[in-house]
Amino acid sequence: MSQIDERPTPPEDYECCQSECSPCVWDAYYEALNEWNARQQAEKAKAAESEASE
Repeated sequence: MSQIDERPTPPEDYECCQSECSPCVWDAYYEALNEWNARQQAEKAKAAESEASE
């Protein structure tokens, strides 16, 4: 992979107030995690393409 991208860190227990906020810190975490996963998949596909073309 051409870029190192750290996986998002889940919120600590004290960061969520359990009051069903909208958006919750968990909502933000899952959104960031989904974006991170998409970037990782894109990087893997890009790497596989470049290996196949060599």
